[in-house]
Amino acid sequence: MDNREVMGSWLSGPRAAMEEAGADFGYRGEQLGLPQNGPNSIARPGRRLGALAVDWGLCVLIAYGLITHGNSPATSNWALLVFFVMSALTVGTLGSTPGKRLLGLRVVTLATGTVSPARALLRTFLLCLAVPALVWDRDGRGLHDRLARTVEVRI
Repeated sequence: MDNREVMGSWLSGPRAAMEEAGADFGYRGEQLGLPQNGPNSIARPGRRLGALAVDWGLCVLIAYGLITHGNSPATSNWALLVFFVMSALTVGTLGSTPGKRLLGLRVVTLATGTVSPARALLRTFLLCLAVPALVWDRDGRGLHDRLARTVEVRI
């Protein structure tokens, strides 16, 4: 093997090296039985982060204006509590938060297509811990989604 090939595989990552060796990973969501594109396909990371930013911004505004009345040091703690309540309630009843709805996303379970309040509560608790949301599988689902048996899809 040429040194340039070794360096190229190192730079492009282990997935590219495995694909060059003949491994077929398929598309995100294929193992879950979801389509590759369009409605009900796995939500892309950019949209998911955008929805999270919209939801977090909304929660910070609510905490700053209604709860802490401008007391900046306490705002972030209250914003996390507002985020927890908002996310648990809206995902458990409507299937999406305001940010997810704005960006065309929803949370579903693969078995039923809806999210029960108990699953939404577990998913939101794990999401607020942040670490489970940073660990993703090859389908793009965070650990919080895997443990709650949910998946975030496009509308």
